Amino acid sequence: MTERDDLSQLIFADLEYSSHYADAHAEIVTLAERFFSDVQSGLQGDSWIWIIDADEKVAIDTFSSMTHQVKSYTAGRLVQKVIAALRTKFDVNVFDDPREEWG
Repeated sequence: MTERDDLSQLIFADLEYSSHYADAHAEIVTLAERFFSDVQSGLQGDSWIWIIDADEKVAIDTFSSMTHQVKSYTAGRLVQKVIAALRTKFDVNVFDDPREEWG
């Protein structure tokens, strides 16, 4: 078994949409804010959205892709809640086995 880089998150899913990721950013933020109380986001070169609940944090970002990906350091409950929320508006390709972002 290889040791995982502490800086590398696991990618759990890709969002599917036809527009440029910058155009999808506001729609994803608005959707996240409907479902979660602690949402932080920004758009500068890349799009990033953080959803925080207690000690869990899920990122939806474009740092390693030209479309948004759902990422976290662990496969916690919040990852599944975020994916379920995103599925109310987007097609979401969920991976059977999460893969490392930078691995």
